[in-house]
Amino acid sequence: MNDIMWQVHRLTDKSQILSFLERDRWYAAYAIGDLEPSFFDLCQWYGAENDGDLRALAMLFSGLEPPVLFLMGEVPGLSMILGSALRPRRVYVTCRQSHLPAVRAFYNLSKAETMLRMILQPADFRAVPGEVTRLSPAYTKELERLYSMAEGNAFKPYQVAQGVFYGIERKGRLIATAGTHVVSPNYGVAAVGNVFTDPNHRRRGYATICTSAVVEELLSRRLDVVLNVSTANATAIHVYERLGFRPYCRFIEVVGVRRGSRQPTPGESTM
Repeated sequence: MNDIMWQVHRLTDKSQILSFLERDRWYAAYAIGDLEPSFFDLCQWYGAENDGDLRALAMLFSGLEPPVLFLMGEVPGLSMILGSALRPRRVYVTCRQSHLPAVRAFYNLSKAETMLRMILQPADFRAVPGEVTRLSPAYTKELERLYSMAEGNAFKPYQVAQGVFYGIERKGRLIATAGTHVVSPNYGVAAVGNVFTDPNHRRRGYATICTSAVVEELLSRRLDVVLNVSTANATAIHVYERLGFRPYCRFIEVVGVRRGSRQPTPGESTM
């Protein structure tokens, strides 16, 4: 297709964005959750049309550092968006393997990690009971302490207030927890995440118990439940399969720095 046929523009109509994302709801689940009012203002959405048809979408979510760049659709359209409209200096990219050429044209990439999107059909859920505590925002500091042991955790305090978290305590300290990255009551999706166990208390099934409690509550709200896990993390995949999760697709997560740009100084915006 000739590039001159592509038209790139900012997307602000939630119904238009949702209609495109629903073409692959399971892959786009996190992005669908970002249509919630509490997240939408943290996002920039761009689309590329060809012959009047929206064929590619890119979304930049600034609620994490570095900001997350989500890509969906046809590569020529994504190339047009990244080349002309959406140009952050440093991003955490979520995309399909087929999208990498478009990303590499504008970004120097770190080592890419292949991820597995897993989904749960309610009929497949197999609960694993155990003594857990429903975590409120009052547990935020304790969660931050626990997650400080985790490499590359994506926990933010707002996730507790807006999401679903359960934990296991011993002697007044959290030793294991599971929660959510996104809970979207308006669009019917939720993403399980922030699953972590203190290294001194592993191999006792605590992560499975906590995750089970989170999933049980999400299903009671009639939400579609998804999660991400590295394809290299066989232990975690086994835990999720035990609960009834099944693989849906593979995708890529990778940090990119815009070609020709300098690294931002500490505290400088990456937008």
